[in-house]
Amino acid sequence: MINQLTLIIGANSDIGKAIATQVASLADTGLILISRQAIDEKDTVEQENSLKIKKIMVEDYQPQSIDNAIAELVAHSELPISQVFVCNGILHSETFQPEKRLEDFDALAFQQVISANTLTPMLWVQKLTPILTRKSPCKFIVFSARVGSINDNKLGGWYSYRASKAALNMMLKTASIELARRAKNIKLISFHPGTTDTPLSKPFQKNVPADKLFTSEFVAKQLLTIVADTPIDHTLSYLDWQGKSINW
Repeated sequence: MINQLTLIIGANSDIGKAIATQVASLADTGLILISRQAIDEKDTVEQENSLKIKKIMVEDYQPQSIDNAIAELVAHSELPISQVFVCNGILHSETFQPEKRLEDFDALAFQQVISANTLTPMLWVQKLTPILTRKSPCKFIVFSARVGSINDNKLGGWYSYRASKAALNMMLKTASIELARRAKNIKLISFHPGTTDTPLSKPFQKNVPADKLFTSEFVAKQLLTIVADTPIDHTLSYLDWQGKSINW
């Protein structure tokens, strides 16, 4: 019998699909999948589990679209949401690549990266908090990256991506302080998945050792274990795929 829900935002991403597939096997957990593109059920769950799924399409991740998605979510079920995964993010596109030097920095590209990697996740944190503030525990996972660590930056480059993830971490840390006062049931986790074999990392896999290039299925399994083992301690955790803390 379903008694809790897992919400996956950016559910059409490779890791989002892998998380959905593993969560769908849990008898007590329903799934809510939010994406800008149609989600093929065959990519996420077996047919017999399809009744456990609510799919919500959004036109974009602007505030009004997020509000509409949350209204649909609330109307769908009153069951508590025990896990939220925000899988959105961008590193490159057809029009830009990560910067190798100062001359590569471009204002428009930076705005796209900061919007996808910082603004969008924080809008979800902001707008979901009111419906998550209850007695039931909820773990709220946002995909970050190790390159967002100022302490870990030894190579330089990737100005926009590094800045967007560092800004995300700061905003999540600030939110965790506020939530410790007003929503003690919510635990924020900033997660670094490692280099995963997805379109995001595809152009940069050449020099990655085979044992450090992970499948989405492996990352999803690691993440779900980490989430289960992480206590609700009223602060932000910045964790890698092994569950190890990353220096800010």
